[in-house]
Amino acid sequence: MNNQTQNKVIKDVMHVGEMASGAQLTVPVYKFTAQGATDAPSVYIQANMHGAEVQGNAVIYQLLELIGNIELFADVTLVPYANPVGCNHKNGEYTLGRFDPITGVNWNRMYHNNPKLVDVAVEQYIEESDREIEQAFKQSLLDDINEQLDHNIFGLTTGQRIAYQLQKLAHQADLVLDLHTGPISSKHLYCPEYAKESAKHFNIEHTLLIPNEFDGALDESTFCPWWSLSEAFKAKGRCINFNKESFTVELGSQEQIDLDIALTDAKSILCYLQYKGVVKPNGQQDFVPDEMIRYACYLKDYKAFYSPMGGMVDYLAEFGKPLKAGEPLARILRMDNYGDGDALHYISLDHEVLPILHFASASVNQGTELYKVFSEFFTL
Repeated sequence: MNNQTQNKVIKDVMHVGEMASGAQLTVPVYKFTAQGATDAPSVYIQANMHGAEVQGNAVIYQLLELIGNIELFADVTLVPYANPVGCNHKNGEYTLGRFDPITGVNWNRMYHNNPKLVDVAVEQYIEESDREIEQAFKQSLLDDINEQLDHNIFGLTTGQRIAYQLQKLAHQADLVLDLHTGPISSKHLYCPEYAKESAKHFNIEHTLLIPNEFDGALDESTFCPWWSLSEAFKAKGRCINFNKESFTVELGSQEQIDLDIALTDAKSILCYLQYKGVVKPNGQQDFVPDEMIRYACYLKDYKAFYSPMGGMVDYLAEFGKPLKAGEPLARILRMDNYGDGDALHYISLDHEVLPILHFASASVNQGTELYKVFSEFFTL
């Protein structure tokens, strides 16, 4: 970091497991501490839970460089290389670390949620102040994770042990960002429906609005408990805004980093953090989101399109541009048909969609997920 920085970063190493040889699995943890007490929300950002999704590490590098030179009103924790098994899971030139090779489970579907904690909190703390409720519930989330880590008599899988220790860090923050990428992908944001106003403060053109349902991912494991708690208190006639938000930030395509684009992505995150009162520019730049058309789609309308045949695919549809009904999404080359059939097949849909990502390889089997698209979309 630059010697002129005003914020000092502290580095720690977190042990998250052991290999068969006894070698330690470790994750680096970087933390900035706010200067002075404020009410600004604290932040947790991690990257590279899936092995091939490496751009987030470059973004964290750029955040480390930038945050050192701006006024900081809350603690910020940054964790690159969040999954040391996944990022080292290679097969030839490819990184395969999307699924635990032992259990086959998606690395980002192993986080923990205990809905019973909400019922207990409402029963025990209905008469307490908002601040006391928040502190008590946060402690119950941490105690529950510690219980899983330290007192589960049947043990944990490698993936669960990594995920729970990351989640333990995330539960200590108010705002959580999990940095991912797609195969070949546009930038897009997974955003809880209640936080859609915040999506306008990232420089990201595409937003998926997700319901408050836990399905194993980090963002859900950190925002669902708080949303459920606020809804439970609302049912009792008490409205509390806990100011907790979590997002999965998709930074583009996997298996590559671009430090220049990472700087742009880091500034996009700082636009959001400035909006939330976490950072203040140093006078040389203001972190304000760009003017752009931001398309949104509800998760139920985010559709996968599967290849109707095997072959070699030429992906035609551009990301982020509405594709009208009947316009070609892709064309599939079938050289086995040349001379006695149709060698080239154009693929289209019967209604307008917004392409977001596509499969990484040109070689596909019948039934391969070719594209993911917003099948119904609107502007934020």
